[in-house]
Amino acid sequence: MKVKICGLKKAVDVKAAVENGADMIGFVFAKSRRQVTIEQAHELAKNIPANVKKVGVFVNPTEDELTAAIKGVPLDVVQLHGQEPAEQANRTDAEVIKAFPIKDGKLPDTINDYPNAAVLLDAPAEEYEGGSGKTFDWDKIDRDKLLKNKLIIAGGLNAENVQEAIKRFEPYAVDISSGVETNGEKDPEKIKTFIKTAKGVEK
Repeated sequence: MKVKICGLKKAVDVKAAVENGADMIGFVFAKSRRQVTIEQAHELAKNIPANVKKVGVFVNPTEDELTAAIKGVPLDVVQLHGQEPAEQANRTDAEVIKAFPIKDGKLPDTINDYPNAAVLLDAPAEEYEGGSGKTFDWDKIDRDKLLKNKLIIAGGLNAENVQEAIKRFEPYAVDISSGVETNGEKDPEKIKTFIKTAKGVEK
């Protein structure tokens, strides 16, 4: 099971994620309290080994913004949370994750318009178009419609429910941000516990 820890802004949190087995580290470039600049992400990325993928989270970026971040951090993956065109997801300079907010338990009609991207299912949010910290209605999702894509589950995950999500969806990866925070700040102990639990490792 792959684990992505998202919204990191401090070296101590990157260290906790990497040391405990995170497979992806997410930097938020969309407007958010977790937002970082390319320069900040570049500094944090220096402490991330090559086997851990660096992911940039964007909402409706321009192509210039994407290219600048991919080169400047550098990023291995871009995660798109807006209404980005399919052409923007068909790129060769980085892998792509296309996020879809799940409303009323329904998969969006456009979900199959991004055949080359991993599909991330999340609950809608006010802060930016993803990352609400709440679960969507797991019971209403037809997993069979997502077989052609790598599936990533996000939204309201924590150490208590992540194994249920994994059993239900059999995803490629799970993605967490607020679920490893205490009082709005990343908590290294929660990061450790979540990763170990998601991977089925004894804590």
